[in-house]
Amino acid sequence: MSEWYQLETEATLRDLGTTVQTGLTSGEAARRLEEYGPNELVEKGAKSPFAILLDQFKDLMVIILILAALASAVLGETESVIIIIAIVVLNAIIGFSQEYRAEQAIAALKKLAVPTVSVIRDGQLMEVSANTLVPGDIVKLETGDMVPADGRVVESVNLRAQEAALTGESVPISKHTNALTSSNGSAPPLGDRRNMVYMGTAIIYGRGTVVITDTGMKTELGNIAELIQGVQEEQTPLQRRLDHLGKVLGIAAIIIVIIVVAEGLFRGDHFTELFLVGISLAVAAVPEGLPAVVAITLALGAQRMLKRNALIRRLPAVETLGSVTIICSDKTGTLTQDRMTVTMLDVAGREYKLQSLAGSEDAIFDAVLRDGAAPEDRAVDLLLIAGALCSDAFIQRESDGNEHVVGDPTEGAFVIAANIFGHGKKDLESRWPRVSEVPFTSERKRMTTIHASSAEDANDHVPWGQLPYVAFSKGAADVLLETCTRYWTGKEILPLDDDMRQRVLDANARSAQSGQRVLGVAFRGMPELIDTTNESAIESDMIFIGLVSMIDPARPEVKSAVATAKQAGIRSVMITGDHPLTAQYIARDLAITTSDRYLTGPDLVQMSAEDLRQVVYDVPVYARVSPEHKLNIVEALQDLGEVVAMTGDGVNDAPALKRADIGVAMGITGTDVSKEAADMVLLDDNYATIVAAIEEGRNIYDNIRKFVTYILSSNTGELFVMFIGPFLGLPLPLLAVQILWINLVTDGLPGLALAMEPAERGIMSRPPYRPDESILSRGIGRRIIWIGVLIGILALLVGLYYYKQDPNGPWQTMIFTILTLGQMGNALALRAHKQSVFSVGIFSNKLMIVAIVSTIILQLLLIYTELGQRFFEVMPLSSSDLAIGFGVSVLVFLAVEFEKWLIRRGVLAG
Repeated sequence: MSEWYQLETEATLRDLGTTVQTGLTSGEAARRLEEYGPNELVEKGAKSPFAILLDQFKDLMVIILILAALASAVLGETESVIIIIAIVVLNAIIGFSQEYRAEQAIAALKKLAVPTVSVIRDGQLMEVSANTLVPGDIVKLETGDMVPADGRVVESVNLRAQEAALTGESVPISKHTNALTSSNGSAPPLGDRRNMVYMGTAIIYGRGTVVITDTGMKTELGNIAELIQGVQEEQTPLQRRLDHLGKVLGIAAIIIVIIVVAEGLFRGDHFTELFLVGISLAVAAVPEGLPAVVAITLALGAQRMLKRNALIRRLPAVETLGSVTIICSDKTGTLTQDRMTVTMLDVAGREYKLQSLAGSEDAIFDAVLRDGAAPEDRAVDLLLIAGALCSDAFIQRESDGNEHVVGDPTEGAFVIAANIFGHGKKDLESRWPRVSEVPFTSERKRMTTIHASSAEDANDHVPWGQLPYVAFSKGAADVLLETCTRYWTGKEILPLDDDMRQRVLDANARSAQSGQRVLGVAFRGMPELIDTTNESAIESDMIFIGLVSMIDPARPEVKSAVATAKQAGIRSVMITGDHPLTAQYIARDLAITTSDRYLTGPDLVQMSAEDLRQVVYDVPVYARVSPEHKLNIVEALQDLGEVVAMTGDGVNDAPALKRADIGVAMGITGTDVSKEAADMVLLDDNYATIVAAIEEGRNIYDNIRKFVTYILSSNTGELFVMFIGPFLGLPLPLLAVQILWINLVTDGLPGLALAMEPAERGIMSRPPYRPDESILSRGIGRRIIWIGVLIGILALLVGLYYYKQDPNGPWQTMIFTILTLGQMGNALALRAHKQSVFSVGIFSNKLMIVAIVSTIILQLLLIYTELGQRFFEVMPLSSSDLAIGFGVSVLVFLAVEFEKWLIRRGVLAG
């Protein structure tokens, strides 16, 4: 049924076989999951293994090779056909394994990004993966959640959804529970179905309960997905740069091929051999597999980041991480432990440390209900009760007996404090049930809940007397005081004069200066319910109860992470909604700043974009800011050329996260909306994880540069030999099959091993790469040319010497072997850009050792077996010949090590 909006709530629940109180049983949910399938969209764009294999034969160079094999078959060159086809197949196998592995890695990362939802099953509220939802599940939604499936609203407390992604309607839609009727016999459009919520939309206000009606491809979003036939993945900026580089090299290679072939024809060489050599040279010169290798390197890097609690949602973020110059971070939970603990209570002009009240539980418990209790005990009691009731957090007991707070850490601190003095959250809500609320917003910086007064309240001397409703409000002290006209002493209600107001503000400042977060709590009795859309009417003429101070200590590992980032040329900036003094205390404790300079939200409101650009780089702390200010800060920094990583966890953080070069969402406290907008999710909400991810990003980019250096320098050596050799009087130095062999065995495992190289020492002691900086910068272009020329010269000199000794001898085999073995010395030396491989550790990258040994064994098998000699037209080499080949390899290795020695001493740039 798709017309769920037409049914009353009770009829909907009945048809779906569920109830709001108990939801489905676990067994029934499992049965329905089997029936309906996972709650996920079918990915039409996902490649099947067969499609990945087929793609390996679509590359232009592979097609040329196949055509060359066909031409050889027509010309009767059977051995050439076998060799070419074998190399094409081996190349396809290697390419398939790499791309398939990358697809699997990306798929695994996508599965980890599946959000969790709060659902009632077996009468218990629990969190489950969104893809396990089934029709009939009862789901709780609140501000910041992404709607996980289509559902009928059965409870709405100011619930509003942003459905622009589905309907195109930019205005948020208020949701209610009433049944709708069809208009003129036609179904109302999606935007008018105000008792329904839809997969992929976002809750931006209020809270509510829905019963799931459709999941997966049966949802409205699934209907749209059906129309999408495929998903075209965009290349990353790095892949585009490498692709462009490959095309440039291809043009250069074609020019060289034309020269080599023309020169051969002039000498009278056989056209068939020249044709195959030309094609082989083109294949060798163009690193056509480079973008694919980069993709798998990024994917594997993303998996390594996952082990360090950084979930990469978009692969381009891996590249950008290495270029970050500024980290703009929230304070709570990222720089601090996110374990708010109440430390101080301030009521009726007196301060009480929570620890000093230990042992007073009996005196304080229900003191507000006892007229004869001490006024200070009554005031403390009401402060604890009001703080716990005016929160959405609760304590959940697990099956193993452990308890943990579910909800906002600050609200959790109120609930825990009340619980210490005997006030369980369920007991409080049973006596004073919540009937309405004005949710917290970043603009108002406060939250208000309205509760029905208990029948016993009139006799229990509560300060709101016999009024049927009581509103509790909590928020920033300075903001909350604006709504208050009176205060409660624990005995009587008195006017809130200027002296008392200043005393409260002074107490607030003292606690804030010691790094504590301070919230005020107030109440007012109400003769009747007021529409919650009229916030000012509810939050007026409030009665101030007191202040609650709590502390969230800095994470111990963050201070060293801030220092590491600073050493790496990365500035840390704190952006928080907390009090400026609290922000300054934590910022100084973590060495983010040594000054007292900061800007607040009101300061930013008064500043123009140009004014902000002039000061933004020098401000280390922003306090009392609204989420929209984050966007202004990001844009101002980017206008100055900075590469910005920005953290966020709320709905309103989404624009800043999208605008930042790296949007970082919180995995624990973050909303689904913020995670969807982010490039990276911190699974532990820890600032140190951002720094670790940046280090990993730098290493990934370094390894790609090493890979590019190795591939292009090797190709340069081959091209140099084929181009210069004939001018020295040599016949064609290499056969087509020999070129293809070198391209296959030297580009494969050794190249991939370079991509897996551990980070070099000092990787976080240098400035970041600029995103527009060429991949061939910082000495890479120079290194590619001179190493390639060196390998080519050594191969030609040895080959020329052997040719002069015996034109029918193993001169060509020597060139062939030296090019192969020389590249092994090159690969080993290029493991580190500046450091000596001896200091890094010869065996620290075991895959490289395996790759080099495997390549050498394959080369020896080719030279010393009859099959290899027959197909590749090589001759067996003597031990002295082989020693020369290994000697050249060592010489290449030592030459690269010498260049790095010059770089370390500042003689050469790099």
